[in-house]
Amino acid sequence: MRKHTARIVAIALFFLVCLLCSGAVAKEKWQGVDEAVVEKIAKEHGREGSKPLINTDQGDLLLFVFLLAGTAGGFVAGYYWRALTDKKDSNGKGDGREVS
Repeated sequence: MRKHTARIVAIALFFLVCLLCSGAVAKEKWQGVDEAVVEKIAKEHGREGSKPLINTDQGDLLLFVFLLAGTAGGFVAGYYWRALTDKKDSNGKGDGREVS
């Protein structure tokens, strides 16, 4: 029983330390490829960055775009479900299931 409690305490401390460390790291700004490479090279060649045509950093627009893409993909996969799951033999014929 004592080993079990010690393991739980050790795991809880591990997650607590990870949480505290991630909070300290999150406060620092991590540069992405756009900022670290693309913008740097663009400034060297005399070009300045412009604002994006559709700004997906605000609100849930990016989440909505992924929702629409997933919905469209789901409908396409559902429509072509038989073609996607039909087992074909070496002659290219189906597995004998009748399509009604």
